Amino acid sequence: MKLSTFTYPASHPTPIASHPLRNPARTLVILFGPSHLLDAPGPIQTVLTAYAGAAAVGCSSSGEIFGTQVQDDTLVVGLLEFDSTTVRTASAHVADPGHSFDAAQAIAKQLMDSTLRGILVLSDGLGVNGSELIRGLNAVLPPQVVVSGGLAGDGDRFKRTWVVKDGLPVSGYVTAVGFYGSAIRLTHGSKGGWDLFGPERLITRSQGNVLYELNQKPALQLYKDYLGELAGGLPGTALHFPLAIRHTQQEAKRLVRTILAVDERAQSLTFAGDMPEGAYAQFMRANFDRLIQGASDAATLAAAPGTASSPTLSIAISCVGRRLVLGERTEEEVEAAFDMLPKGAAQIGFYSYGEISPYSTGHCDLHNQTMTLTTISEAA
Repeated sequence: MKLSTFTYPASHPTPIASHPLRNPARTLVILFGPSHLLDAPGPIQTVLTAYAGAAAVGCSSSGEIFGTQVQDDTLVVGLLEFDSTTVRTASAHVADPGHSFDAAQAIAKQLMDSTLRGILVLSDGLGVNGSELIRGLNAVLPPQVVVSGGLAGDGDRFKRTWVVKDGLPVSGYVTAVGFYGSAIRLTHGSKGGWDLFGPERLITRSQGNVLYELNQKPALQLYKDYLGELAGGLPGTALHFPLAIRHTQQEAKRLVRTILAVDERAQSLTFAGDMPEGAYAQFMRANFDRLIQGASDAATLAAAPGTASSPTLSIAISCVGRRLVLGERTEEEVEAAFDMLPKGAAQIGFYSYGEISPYSTGHCDLHNQTMTLTTISEAA
């Protein structure tokens, strides 16, 4: 596999010399950039014209990751030219969050093949119910197919996001790329690092990813009580206080959920994933050192043995909430992840509205407020 990565300002792109591809069917371009490229897609078109014929996926970000740096208003690009692996893209329109399950199933069916080994999923970050997206993928795909990815971001604005479809940035879609053949090596790791605090509360009223009541009390008012003076900045300030949910109080597995929107009239909170009635929710808050250690732990899980001698691309997807909390220390988590990768590995990625990865093994889950890494390499 031949691997290269580069970055340049999204507002002032420089021309890229056309790059003749050995085999377009075995070439993948991955790119991440700011949401304003939805209005001015020239930089994306510049890149994809240079690598004409290659499969392409990408999405908008709340900050771009390049190596150990976190950047804004740049386009970061990874080019993978495989020796044996073939790739194929798929997409599906999501008219509203209620269509997320069907869209995911459609993508999984488009990509399903006996030689399919893994899928990288990139989704609109606002108009998709992430939990239903995951449920649709898992309903079709066998557990041995590695599925990872994330939900597109838009800084702390929560206004609009995009994914690459047919070479252009578009909203309202889920996209994915499938990896085929025995040579591909895909690994993953996902960790948080947040501290639990306060009592667990029963979700007594919800609908899909909209939370109305905890312990029969309005969820939004409870959140405001905890945020205090930060409540005026909702929904952005809620990123400092995600919720951990689990189905029973005996279950060890907790998934983190972060807020996308608030509704003052309904006193409700809309999350990136489902908040099922009967589950238990608990507030979380930042511990800087543990957040950074969580990024290192995720990379340790994703650092596949036996790939040290092969070109390896790490795709780092971290939640925008982590960036807002870490502030000037944000690059520390990116550095911590990069330090655990095989020597010579390259890293690109983005800050997201949700992360997709198996919890440990098997089918994928939707995560919020985690650092999630996927490594891509090819057996010699």
